[in-house]
Amino acid sequence: MGFYLSKSRTVMHNLKPKLGSLGVMFHQSSGIASFSHHQESQSGLIKNLGAGSCNRPTLFTIWRSEHFKAEKQLDCKQNSGGPQVLNFPGGNVKFTSELDFLPEGLEERVHCYRILDENGELTSSNFVQISDELAVRMYTYMAMLQTMDTIFYEAQRQGRISFYVTAIGEEAINIASAAALQLDDPVFPQYRESGVLLWRGFTLQEFANQCFGNKNDNCKGRQMPAHYGSVKHNYFTVASTVATQVPHAVGAAYSLKMDRINACSITYFGDGGTSTGDFHAALNFAAVMEAPVIFFCRNNGWAISTPVEDQFRSDGIVVRGQAYGVHSIRVDGNDALAIYSAVRAARQMAITEQRPVLIEALTYRGGHHTTSDDSTRYRSAEEIEWWRVAQCPLSRFRKWLEKEGWWDSDAETELRASLRKQVLHAIQVAEQVEKPPVADIFTDVYDAPPSNLHEQETTLLETIEKHPKEYPPNFSC
Repeated sequence: MGFYLSKSRTVMHNLKPKLGSLGVMFHQSSGIASFSHHQESQSGLIKNLGAGSCNRPTLFTIWRSEHFKAEKQLDCKQNSGGPQVLNFPGGNVKFTSELDFLPEGLEERVHCYRILDENGELTSSNFVQISDELAVRMYTYMAMLQTMDTIFYEAQRQGRISFYVTAIGEEAINIASAAALQLDDPVFPQYRESGVLLWRGFTLQEFANQCFGNKNDNCKGRQMPAHYGSVKHNYFTVASTVATQVPHAVGAAYSLKMDRINACSITYFGDGGTSTGDFHAALNFAAVMEAPVIFFCRNNGWAISTPVEDQFRSDGIVVRGQAYGVHSIRVDGNDALAIYSAVRAARQMAITEQRPVLIEALTYRGGHHTTSDDSTRYRSAEEIEWWRVAQCPLSRFRKWLEKEGWWDSDAETELRASLRKQVLHAIQVAEQVEKPPVADIFTDVYDAPPSNLHEQETTLLETIEKHPKEYPPNFSC
């Protein structure tokens, strides 16, 4: 192998003058890629917000092409009085005479960053201070998301829409993380991040239009309800397939890096998503290529009906990031202040250091997985109720707002009444709007539709004519 590496280095040296700028680009692209998995303290993570970059010791470095010499890679060095060291690709490795296997895990679980306790009391001053205006706005949108979920869920149960996904119990994750991002940061969601899109300006009417699949739906009625997407809001369209969006976010982040754009991508996924190959491939690729991406895992305890203890033996998700050389942190997912502080710090780290960051947010899915699920078949109603009441992110954040003198019961009553009225109105309007023309199903794919697509369109139109009662009255051809 050393012979071939040596020959390759000689060939590239001779080719560089002939390749010109292409040779320079290739030479630069085969430079140094570094990994590190040093875990900072919570204090260090937040205090670095104002700094240009975070100090991080390098655990090991891979030297590519001419930067490592194959003939020396197996040399053993003897430090003065110290153990022998193997100069192996990836970094020096010390030898030991101890037959010592790495333990399956740490004796103590990785700590969880928290600022507000269940009573809305501050447990630390180590967080990003936010203004009363931003705090009230965050709470307003958390309440808006909760109200929308409640009423849209009821609409599905009434048969007015076919399907819905709620974010009950995860409102802080949605709104607080969105508040810490910028519109230039592309979002690659799963299907429980409608609050991120809500924060970015997607209106209640647009949500209703999408769920009813009417002609004002920007997806033209082609998507399942609650599978939103918006180019205007830099929010990639939701796919039901688990974790396929995670590698996409890494690719987008690498593109941002290549174009030198001062932004990062973020992707959301559940604990079940980390059991897929896409998750692991994405983390490794992001670490190797040092892509500015935030991996945000909502560890809500359940992958539909599969509890986390049946998914993995490790200490949750945070240690998986560390194993791939990705800076990682565990956060209380029901604490809006902690989420906001962690995401803001992660964004700055991703952009200034051009590196990926993993956030594991511990929360609980307060509702069913979707309207097609009955979660009481695999978990107790008492468990669900305890989490929804004792760990409610809205209740916790509201108590803090009231202690700060920024909120009161009158404001709460007025807000709730207004939000319910707005959501109901959006549903009533969306329900009356006609569906998109049938022809829209066959457009936007081919410049010139092939014959088989024309045949399918003809067959569909004939079916509608034969069975008009099987289709909505406001369904146009």
